[in-house]
Amino acid sequence: MGARPSADPLIDPIAQLREWAPKIYHMHGKDASVDMEAVRRYGVFGAVDFAPQRTPGFGDLNWRDIFSILHEKGYEGDICVEGYHDLIHHGAWEMTGQLHAFQYLKWARGGSFVPNPWDQA
Repeated sequence: MGARPSADPLIDPIAQLREWAPKIYHMHGKDASVDMEAVRRYGVFGAVDFAPQRTPGFGDLNWRDIFSILHEKGYEGDICVEGYHDLIHHGAWEMTGQLHAFQYLKWARGGSFVPNPWDQA
């Protein structure tokens, strides 16, 4: 993956999620690391990729907030981890990154589901 000009003008994904969550029926999980130094030097339409894609858990997104919003808005679907985009965890490291993403996302949503024993009669 070479450098590419990014068309993502630093839109806040959390604000977008709050607005659109009730209409979401399927999600792909991906992340990014924003290089603010590159933004300051070249702008958002510069000659460098200021937000390289990352596997969830390696980027800047706060996935705990994402899960809270999704839960609050009633989302019950899955999140398909988007792999094969991470600049660091690719090739021989792809499955390491994928497993980390799975474990990280599981942690971010609150861990494994444990039914409330008082709800079981």
